[in-house]
Amino acid sequence: MTEYRILVVFFLMITVLSCKKDDDSVEIEPPRALSEVSVENEAEIQEYLKTHFYNYDEFTNPPENFDYKIKIEEIPEGDTEKLPLSNFVEREEVLISSENLGLEDGEINIPHYLYYLPARAGVGPSPTVVDSIYLRYEGTRTTGDIFDSRLGEPLWFDLQGTLSEANPGSFVRGFKLGVTKFNSGGEIIENEDGTFEVANFGSGLIIMPSALGYYNSTNVGASYAPLIFNIQMLVAIEADHDGDGIPTKDELEIDSEGNVTLIDTDEDGIPDYLDID
Repeated sequence: MTEYRILVVFFLMITVLSCKKDDDSVEIEPPRALSEVSVENEAEIQEYLKTHFYNYDEFTNPPENFDYKIKIEEIPEGDTEKLPLSNFVEREEVLISSENLGLEDGEINIPHYLYYLPARAGVGPSPTVVDSIYLRYEGTRTTGDIFDSRLGEPLWFDLQGTLSEANPGSFVRGFKLGVTKFNSGGEIIENEDGTFEVANFGSGLIIMPSALGYYNSTNVGASYAPLIFNIQMLVAIEADHDGDGIPTKDELEIDSEGNVTLIDTDEDGIPDYLDID
């Protein structure tokens, strides 16, 4: 019996050492260069825009009880009647540097393009990148794979957040930039069951390269994947995070590309937008 136990221990040691050797041989692939990925993403987005269309006829002449949800389909081969997404989108250049994504290869101001398609204009205000919004959304890749969907149940988002673990701010840079291109709705209508609807809300698409999304992360099921957000902008509220009567947007700096710089006037370690002093 003693010899048997010795043999078992011996083989277990060999197995552990073998596994450790295998683990040590695993190499973590370093992040790819921004300049390389941006070209690939732009080509993928352009191909998608040329080969897909949305239900623009329904937005032009809304049928009864139309829900103003965008539906995207691939244009059938040989169909010359359908107008591609490329006919409707607008785009904005965003310069991204390696340090914005925590990369160490030193690339600076690599051009990327954020696309947005305002299918329906809302009648309310549009948010800034530091405000609070109430919206429905669905996130997909160009393959059509859905990675997140709240089209059936809208959510509140504090885009800037309080920099705390409990409220770090919402969503990726491309999403925050994209929602500022849409107006929110108007009258809030309460239903008999206690729910409510928002009249005349904005609806559309946000399409972004991976550097404005999750880049080399696989959060959406694939790394370096361009993202598409189908949104319905219901409500936009001007945020005042510290409740001092001064809007958050006036207590920090926002540049033309939506980058936020915090200000700490009294140098107490608390940014002005969170400091009631």
